[in-house]
Amino acid sequence: MASPTVDADEQRLAELGYKQELRRKWSGFSNFAISFSIISILAGCFTTFGQAWMNGGPVAISWGWPLISVFILIIGFCMSELVSAYPTAGGIYWWAAKMGKPIHGWFTGWLNLVGLIAVTASVDYGCATFMSLVLDAYTSWDSGNLYLTFLLFVIILALHAAINIFGHNVIDVLQNVSVWWHVFGAAAVVLILVFVPEKHQSLEFVFTERFNNSGYSDALYWFLVLPFGFLLTQYTITGFDACAHVSEETKGASTAAAKGLWRSIFYSAIGGWILLLSFLFAANDVEAITAAYGFSGAVFETALSSGFFKAVILISTIGQFFCGMSCVTSMSRMTYAFSRDRAVPGWQLWSKVDRNGTPVNAILGASMAGLVLTLPALWKSPLGVPTAFYAVVSVAVIGLYLAFLIPIYLRLKMGDRFVPGPWTLGSKYKVLGWIAVAEIAIISVYFVLPLSPAAIPGNKDFSWLNVNYAPLAILLVIGGAALWWTLSAKHWFKGPIRTIDEAVAEDTAASVD
Repeated sequence: MASPTVDADEQRLAELGYKQELRRKWSGFSNFAISFSIISILAGCFTTFGQAWMNGGPVAISWGWPLISVFILIIGFCMSELVSAYPTAGGIYWWAAKMGKPIHGWFTGWLNLVGLIAVTASVDYGCATFMSLVLDAYTSWDSGNLYLTFLLFVIILALHAAINIFGHNVIDVLQNVSVWWHVFGAAAVVLILVFVPEKHQSLEFVFTERFNNSGYSDALYWFLVLPFGFLLTQYTITGFDACAHVSEETKGASTAAAKGLWRSIFYSAIGGWILLLSFLFAANDVEAITAAYGFSGAVFETALSSGFFKAVILISTIGQFFCGMSCVTSMSRMTYAFSRDRAVPGWQLWSKVDRNGTPVNAILGASMAGLVLTLPALWKSPLGVPTAFYAVVSVAVIGLYLAFLIPIYLRLKMGDRFVPGPWTLGSKYKVLGWIAVAEIAIISVYFVLPLSPAAIPGNKDFSWLNVNYAPLAILLVIGGAALWWTLSAKHWFKGPIRTIDEAVAEDTAASVD
């Protein structure tokens, strides 16, 4: 007997091998909204501004942001073509396994999962840092106490898990609200920084001034120091794979998810550049900002009155809270999908959904992993900030972008054998694909390097608290995945496991026709 009538989305999902378990109630705008919220110019632009200020200065921001944004948009175009062809919650690793071999899906999945856990942890820790400033402004809270900041981080992470578990009926609505908070919030910050400060920096300062506060020689400025500053852009504009991870919950996913992915990058790039330029024009007290290690809060504190300073910090904190909420959604869907294919230890637990179609266990497990990854932030670096924060940021960037690289490269290898969905790059996939692969390979090398000479063993100022543990974390993931693959997984991991047999899939297609 044929299956009850289903729509085209469920038919396509059945063709890919899965039955509809997650609720498909997200609109195309909601799909765009989750990636736009995760990119969050109210998060990354505020929390990693100091990385670019100290490593490159204004030019790392005014010129670096648009330059790197173009490369990221190219990566986004390549991924939009893939999500249009394969709209599944597994997203990145599913594409790799489909176009390559199980081993490709295996490594892609683990890199993507660790990257999503890291980006969630870094966003929520950044949110805790700014929330500390808010509490400090209104109460006797000590924003410099790392233990109190970490406590706030744990509370925020728990709140985001709870919202994703119990707010299943409103989570897509909250994603939509987040978009408008980011749009109007960023606009409000720009207007405040344009009209409130008594004076502004010159065009010459914003577009030509170079700083090197890294500790490395000025001779290395263009080849090492400035590229470190690009971490601001590369980290802020990431997490856009969320459009793929919620595609099984999106209506018209083959088109909506593809458009949502590249558009979230494009609009964030424009909005982020305008926002960052307003920071630079308002950055009058260069010495005070540098003394604060480039922390964006120092820009606002030195340029604005107390009331406007509080307003800017509060706008950013709320935006970061929305961002973290969206990160947990994306991270949990990836955990659920990868577990559904039995690749995660305890997969039976993480692949369960409750009666509301919510992967509760995946939400809790992945959130706990993010908490553990961020534990080193309890120790303050001699450089003045928890080096662990930038390390987690680097883990997020490297993990996610290496996961993106594998399916993009496999798409290039497939050539004309690739069957595109309704959104396609056509013949342009070749040049765009190779540009994307090259950019990811280059940034992956830079962001595992020591961020300062004090992180290099043998240096007179060396301290373990300064060490960028991103390469250790990434090597642990890749090495662990390789060891597990060699000793065990290669014998049983065959890639995505169908949860619906081909006969049922044919019935589903027939019911649509």
